[in-house]
Amino acid sequence: MSLIQLYIPAEVAQPCVAELGELGKVQFRDLNPEVNAFQRAFVSEIRRLDEMERLCRFFNVQIEKAEIPIRSLTSAAYSSRARSAQEIDDLEEKLKEHEGRILQMNSSYETLQRRYLQLTELRHVLRETGGFFEQAESRQDTIRNSMDEGDASTPLLEHDVEQQNHDEMGRLNLGYVTGVISRARMQTFERVLWRSLRGNLYMNSAEIDEPITDPDSDEVVDKNVFAIFAHGREIINKIKKISQSLGATLYSVDDSPDKRRDAYLDVTSRIEDLSNVLTNTNQTRRAELQKIAENLTSWTTVVRKEKAIYHTMNLFNYDVNRKCLIAEGWCASNDISIIQHALKNATESSGTNLPSILTELTTKKKPPTYHRTNKFTEGFQAVIDAYGIARYREVNPGLFTIISFPYLFAIMFGDIGHGFLMFMFALYLVLNEKKLAKVDNDIFSMFFSGRYMVLLMGLFSMYVGFIYNDMFALSLDFWKTGFDWPTEYNSTDTVEAIPNGHVYPFGFDPSWHGSENFLLFSNSYKMKQAIIIGVVHMLFGICLQVYNHINFKQKIFIWLEFLPQILFMSSIFGYLTFCILYKWSVDWWALDENGNHIHNAPPNLLNMLIYMFLSPGNVNPEDQLYPGQGAVQTLLLLIAVVCVPWMWFAKPYYLKAQHSKHQYQTVAEDEDVAYDEEQNGHAGTSGAEDDDEEEEEFEFSEVMIHQTIHTIEFCLNCISNTASYLRLWALSLAHAQLSSVLWDMTFKIWFGFTGVIGVIGLFIGFAMWFSLTLFILLGMEGLSAFLHTLRLHWVEFDGKFYMADGVKFEPFSFKTVLEAKSE
Repeated sequence: MSLIQLYIPAEVAQPCVAELGELGKVQFRDLNPEVNAFQRAFVSEIRRLDEMERLCRFFNVQIEKAEIPIRSLTSAAYSSRARSAQEIDDLEEKLKEHEGRILQMNSSYETLQRRYLQLTELRHVLRETGGFFEQAESRQDTIRNSMDEGDASTPLLEHDVEQQNHDEMGRLNLGYVTGVISRARMQTFERVLWRSLRGNLYMNSAEIDEPITDPDSDEVVDKNVFAIFAHGREIINKIKKISQSLGATLYSVDDSPDKRRDAYLDVTSRIEDLSNVLTNTNQTRRAELQKIAENLTSWTTVVRKEKAIYHTMNLFNYDVNRKCLIAEGWCASNDISIIQHALKNATESSGTNLPSILTELTTKKKPPTYHRTNKFTEGFQAVIDAYGIARYREVNPGLFTIISFPYLFAIMFGDIGHGFLMFMFALYLVLNEKKLAKVDNDIFSMFFSGRYMVLLMGLFSMYVGFIYNDMFALSLDFWKTGFDWPTEYNSTDTVEAIPNGHVYPFGFDPSWHGSENFLLFSNSYKMKQAIIIGVVHMLFGICLQVYNHINFKQKIFIWLEFLPQILFMSSIFGYLTFCILYKWSVDWWALDENGNHIHNAPPNLLNMLIYMFLSPGNVNPEDQLYPGQGAVQTLLLLIAVVCVPWMWFAKPYYLKAQHSKHQYQTVAEDEDVAYDEEQNGHAGTSGAEDDDEEEEEFEFSEVMIHQTIHTIEFCLNCISNTASYLRLWALSLAHAQLSSVLWDMTFKIWFGFTGVIGVIGLFIGFAMWFSLTLFILLGMEGLSAFLHTLRLHWVEFDGKFYMADGVKFEPFSFKTVLEAKSE
């Protein structure tokens, strides 16, 4: 990585930054950290573009509400050139014109829609209340009699001054309230009226069968027409207040049937006219939105690009004398020529003779970390970046993860059939990646981004499945077996296979499958396999420290840190790995010429490791693995003990000595500078740049405490991390047993049936077996194995050498800006 400085003439600053944004190779530094965001040079332009972006969002909402398809962004529009100031002005004017017309049409349409709603509800009120009035007139005699009796059922307002006992026709004069209310509130409305008026009312209602759209929410609302008859002005006013408080709309209706009929015909005619006006208004509005939808994506892209350009230009310094912008940023050293070419093209296309100048600066600042990835490696690198970003020029574990991650996963997931299904799923994603890349689904996007990782996981699972000779809990006979089964035996006898001298060339011998001691044999193998792979994996991680120490010019740390760690790990668990391999290489049941065993019984390696610490140098002859074992174990134990204080004290005291030496040199240099100032009469200049990072203060106590913690942690982790790799054995065992149970309990049980029952059972059993295999073994077990593999890489492997305290390289790129906005 290189720190570059750009001198860009003010006249071509905008097209130059736009060209760099299309290129996406430079991460700019903020040269105005002390300046408030609202006091920077291009705040007015950003506010103007914010308003334009708001208009684009407003249009997008209106178009989505009208269900009009938006024209997608083409590659030509994505890589469009930078816009001039005049073009931005024209676009702003165009957006405001469209906004004015849309707002005007929305206002008119909403007003017409409210009027249409009112007329529709009034029409239903006029149509339904005819029957309500007839029913009310038929019940007036009953109501009058109840009032004359004067008992407890008499209305509370019986002394109302407005009350008249009889009209000119001799009938009781009733007041009424008519209107429309939401059907969901109808039951509450009835209860409130009944309790408030103590039952002194007659109410009737009917449902409106026509769907009514609320203009405020654009949702279809079910409503009811109601008519309430009661006596007395105060009661009528009370009913109106209750109705309005519950959201009802009241309409005035004449009690004369002829007038109601005339009003109904008039309202129907007005609804027809208003419907025509609404249709024309909606068509005009839709045509305007369709016109906007043709260009909305390109407008939004232009506005967002311009806004990103001015945000980036706010990071620059403005040189008043030279009338140019000064920018600093990080880029890959190999990309400097590409950046210079892009600046040259931007200057030439703008029609000016003022070139942009690029210079490479020398600095001590820590550069950001940039790992070039492609579609194959980005998934593996994302796994490492989730743990932490590598320090600049630190060893990147992502390279080794490409092989180690799918391999460790396969150790736990080893099955030919399950690996094949996973491989085919990933292969489908790979072969159709251009089409599937457009799918907008968060869960699917996670699988799609790691499609090549899943592809290798399936491929490695098939490879390990061949080693385990396991395919859907069944074994495969590829070569001649190494055991022969006796043909004559009783059903009550224990049958033992006899070795025939052949050795199965690859993987488990199929004769082991189905035997009583298969689990004992496979467990022993898988457990030792997990220990060997784990120790080798961790030793490799410790060895990667050497490259970091050499790169950071700390070769002395190879002797102070790497060497004691590798010796400590190798003297204990490296020795255990050697013992496992040695034990496998010896034929413990070999006989001599007299038929006696050449070797003693195979020793228990776990007990051997325990007694190596409890009784150093003493080995029971019956448990001896090889001659001279006691002396070798004593030497290894002594090396391990020596490595602990080596790790503990060597590095802190070395750093203390270096600090004292550096401090002495600094004091001597300061005295020389003071002497020069006295002789020359002017102040000296500091060789360090202002922007260089300051050195941290050295505190021996803090370094000693940190090293103590680090030493204790490393020694304990050697034990716990080695045990942690036993998860490879545990999950492999669980996967194999669960696969066997699914096969036996869902599919194999139907093999004994014949006829129709057998055929139906096979279909049902296969469906259950295949479904459970997909959901449990591939889904749940696959996710479990993935998470355990992730932990082994993050904790056990990366923890041995990976510092992960770097800063990610995030260049200014329009692609990143547009993708972030779309999310």
